[in-house]
Amino acid sequence: MKDIVYELQDMRYLNWARTRKSSGTAGSFLKSYDDTGVIKKYYKLSDYVPGKGIVGHECINEVIVQRLLDMLSIDHLNYRLIHALVHVDGSDMETYLCESEDFKRDGESKMALEDFYAAEKQDGETPMDLCTRMGWEQRIYNMLILDHVILNRDRHGANIEVLRNRKDRSLRLAPLYDHGVSLLCRCQSINDIPSFDVLANRKVQSFIGTSSTFENLSLIPEDYIHVFLQEHSIGDMDRVRLFEGFEDVLPEQYIEAIWKMITGRWNQLDSF
Repeated sequence: MKDIVYELQDMRYLNWARTRKSSGTAGSFLKSYDDTGVIKKYYKLSDYVPGKGIVGHECINEVIVQRLLDMLSIDHLNYRLIHALVHVDGSDMETYLCESEDFKRDGESKMALEDFYAAEKQDGETPMDLCTRMGWEQRIYNMLILDHVILNRDRHGANIEVLRNRKDRSLRLAPLYDHGVSLLCRCQSINDIPSFDVLANRKVQSFIGTSSTFENLSLIPEDYIHVFLQEHSIGDMDRVRLFEGFEDVLPEQYIEAIWKMITGRWNQLDSF
């Protein structure tokens, strides 16, 4: 698979900067970059807890969600999952990390949507109102649909970005990115899976809307969801496409539960 590199790569040369998890729980996500080549590469690790090591599988989630986004024809940042040897806090660790490239075009600068909203909002205007005024409503509708299906817990105001080109005076929303804190990210072992209700309406961070992905669907016109479901479907053949190549990367219990989550929450869209 082109989005998974199975052969162990020695990437101990990367220096990792710690970024606290926006969810506020223990641990952190470590990020790095390599600008020695023609194209700058960005890297991140799954959840890291000092003294325990890399305990999460958020990087794997990124590629699963990426494939789902391809199936739904939604613009997104491309990730590659790499089997790597890394050096963190004085220790060598074998793990899977994510690699990506910059999504900015020449001449573009980026700004978090929350900062753009603070600077550009009109009186009484909500973030959804602003996005509609800017002509971005369909992009946001697609994002809200996705976030419900994958139970994205981390769509805060800096995980949506506005790209500005001052030369041609253009503004656009960045492709969707950063979906690691979704799916079964809270299940750090297979023992956690049976007690995790994949269809539950759990509290999430969402800059647009409320802390409920289900409630946020009410921001989308009913006919838009209806047409979206007519144009896209998730069936048994998609299971193969979604998880192909993950057999030696993720235990089968995770794959089965993630598939149950995606199909179950997809069906909730129809009931909504």
